[in-house]
Amino acid sequence: MSLYFDVLTIFPQIILSYLQESILKRALDRGIVDVKVYNLRDYTMDKHKNVDDYPYGGGPGMVMKVEPFYRAIKDIKADGIERTVVMLTPQGRTFNQAIAKELAFCNKRLLLLCGRYEGIDERVRDLLVDDEISIGDYVLTGGELPALVMIDSMTRLMPDALGDEGSALQDSFSTGILDFPHYTRPAEFMGLKVPDVLISGNHKAIEMWRKEEALKRTLERRPDLIQKHKGALP
Repeated sequence: MSLYFDVLTIFPQIILSYLQESILKRALDRGIVDVKVYNLRDYTMDKHKNVDDYPYGGGPGMVMKVEPFYRAIKDIKADGIERTVVMLTPQGRTFNQAIAKELAFCNKRLLLLCGRYEGIDERVRDLLVDDEISIGDYVLTGGELPALVMIDSMTRLMPDALGDEGSALQDSFSTGILDFPHYTRPAEFMGLKVPDVLISGNHKAIEMWRKEEALKRTLERRPDLIQKHKGALP
């Protein structure tokens, strides 16, 4: 199984540079994930390659024009492959692990639209967009980071993407709660020791400790998750 993404942006290098490192690079090299990046400026018609204009009604900033998006999406979809067009916007549904799984296994290629400036002409939303995603209640300079967040988190869900497939299953939120504490060598550092149970060799006791610590940490830091996933907790 593989993941397929198209990313439409005016800064392709932001996306491409991140894809050349670590887990994502290995996943790309092995065909686990496929990402094609398109420059929105290639779909403009004027010599200056303008993708924005002044907003109707006045106000600060510039608004991204509808025509380049329309041309780009029409061209990208010309291959006949079924796609879900996703606008990255603070107004979208808030991205989380459940949505990552939903989109990762929807069997459709995702076309991610990265906005800039004051926003995108509303007619892009009306005519071209299937879904809208936000990565949190804050404002970023553009949609490139949200696009990368989605690509990164969804790639981790793919079989063989990680060195150890169990890693993704134990991540925070994968089980509905936060992850348990992790330790490695040395066994003691500046007076802080690794819990004895982790070096005991008793795998049953270790598993119980990890479950208890995960629940404890979730209760302390994200009690809302306990209520949300009450029926499905370990």
